[in-house]
Amino acid sequence: MSKHTQYTAREPDDAGFISYPADEHDTWQQLYARQAGNLSGRACQQYLDGLKALALPADRIPQLSEVDRVLQAATGWKTAAVPALISFGKFFELLASKQFPVATFIRTKEEFDYLQEPDIFHEIFGHCPLLTNLAFARFSEVYGKLGLAASKEERIFLARLYWFTVEFGLVQPPGEPLRIYGGGILSSPGETLYAMGDTPVRKPFDLLEVLRTPYRIDIMQPIYYVIDNIEFLDDIANMDIMAAIREAQRLGLHAPLFAPKVKAG
Repeated sequence: MSKHTQYTAREPDDAGFISYPADEHDTWQQLYARQAGNLSGRACQQYLDGLKALALPADRIPQLSEVDRVLQAATGWKTAAVPALISFGKFFELLASKQFPVATFIRTKEEFDYLQEPDIFHEIFGHCPLLTNLAFARFSEVYGKLGLAASKEERIFLARLYWFTVEFGLVQPPGEPLRIYGGGILSSPGETLYAMGDTPVRKPFDLLEVLRTPYRIDIMQPIYYVIDNIEFLDDIANMDIMAAIREAQRLGLHAPLFAPKVKAG
């Protein structure tokens, strides 16, 4: 993870309450209103069910304790307030202990449409609804445990698995319409519309192919991988993921479907 950030997370008080200024609640309200209208016919049903269960406020940033009450009752998970950026080791440690890291800041108006760092809207609105789903929650826990035991080189390949599932995954049960389950898409109005359009390549999920697929974090994704149902995440969790990583390391990466990032200066 990059160690440079313009954001500073807001600290909870002794009672766990986080105070946000009015303009940050206003940003949440605008983000929520804009994205809520994009979900119908695009988000998967399990996400919509989770969003309904969480009953997130539309007019203010929720307190983590409000989210925790629902998650713990549904799957035994809870959130963990973290700084704007954390290490991979801390990230895996939290997931392995059924805690989902939530950076307690919200984007500025200047980065309203896109930011590379996950803010509280991305984490709570994008990811937490599906943490009410047992298959998604189990996959996240297994992923965290794998990451804890993995080497630095293996973690790079694990990051691709997370990217093309939890962040940018699509789902299409046989005979049913394509839907979104990746939180990186569901928290982004632009990518929600783009991912369902005709531009990107969509392929059936294949573990080895996913592990060999490069990505960039600062562009619309040129390729998405599609699973048949959310429960398939349980199947992925039961695969020999580390053996697949070793094979991906041996074979090397596919040629990227995007231009290289131009370095400033």
